[in-house]
Amino acid sequence: MLNTPRNQIKQKLKKIVIVLISLYLMVGTLLCFFQEKLMFLPTVLAQDYKFQFSYPFEELFFNTEDDTVINAIHFKVEKPKGVILYFHGNAGDLSRWGIIAEYFVEKQYDVLVMDYRTYGKSIGKLSEQALYNDAQYCYDYLKDGYVESDITIYGRSLGTGIACYVSSKNKPKQLILETPYHSVLDVAQSRFPMFPVNRLLKYKLPSYQYLKQVNCPILIFHGTEDAVVPFASAEKLYDVSIKEQTTFISIENGNHGDLINFDLYHSTIKVILP
Repeated sequence: MLNTPRNQIKQKLKKIVIVLISLYLMVGTLLCFFQEKLMFLPTVLAQDYKFQFSYPFEELFFNTEDDTVINAIHFKVEKPKGVILYFHGNAGDLSRWGIIAEYFVEKQYDVLVMDYRTYGKSIGKLSEQALYNDAQYCYDYLKDGYVESDITIYGRSLGTGIACYVSSKNKPKQLILETPYHSVLDVAQSRFPMFPVNRLLKYKLPSYQYLKQVNCPILIFHGTEDAVVPFASAEKLYDVSIKEQTTFISIENGNHGDLINFDLYHSTIKVILP
C-alpha cells in the first residue's frame, strides 16, 4: 500500500493523540498518587533545633494522638490584649512562621502557632481530619488559659480552611482569613479543569461549608493578583458567608504572599486588633 500524504497525516495525528493521552494519564497519575507532595511543602527541623525569636516564647509539644507529636510556639507578652491562634500556609516550618507571627506579638497579643504533622519537629500521619483534630487540640489548650471571647483565629492560605473548621466548632472572638479559598477542590478544578479532581483529591478542605456555621465577626483579605489561590475562589467563599458578620477586603495588585506590604492590610488590622 502506498504511503500517501493522507495516510501520513493520519499516522501523525494518531501519534499526537497517543502522546496527548499518555500525558493526560501521566499527569492524572501524579495528581492521584503525589498530591500530598504537591500540596504540602514542609521543611523538617532537627528535634534539638533551637528557635530564635525577638519576643519571649515557650516551645510546646502536644501528643494529640498515638504516634503524633505537634510542635508549637506560644508567644507571651505582659498584659496581652488577647491571644491569636495562627494557622500557617503550606510551606516551611515554625522557624519561618514564628517570625511572621511576631507581627501580632508586636501589637501586644499572645500568639500560638503550630506546625502541622511532618512540618518542622511535628511528627504523625497526615490526613484532612488529622489537621482538624490537631487544630482543635490547640484551641482547647488555649481555652485552659484564656477566656474564649479573647481568642482570635487567624488562617493564612492552607491554614484558612483549618481556621474555618475550628471557628465553626467553637465560639472565638473573631476569624481572620488571609488569601483563603472556597475549597481546595475549587482551586484544583481551576488549575486542572480537564481532570476529575473531585474523585482524585484526598484533601478538599471545604471552607465554604464551615464558614456558613461560624458565629463571630469574619474578616477576609485577598489580593486581586493572587497567582496561587484565585481571587474568584475567595469571592465565592465570601458569597456563602453571613454578610452581616463578614467583611471582604480586596487588596488591589496584591499577590499571594505580599499583602503585608500594603497599607490597607495594616490599617485594617489596626482596627480589628487595636
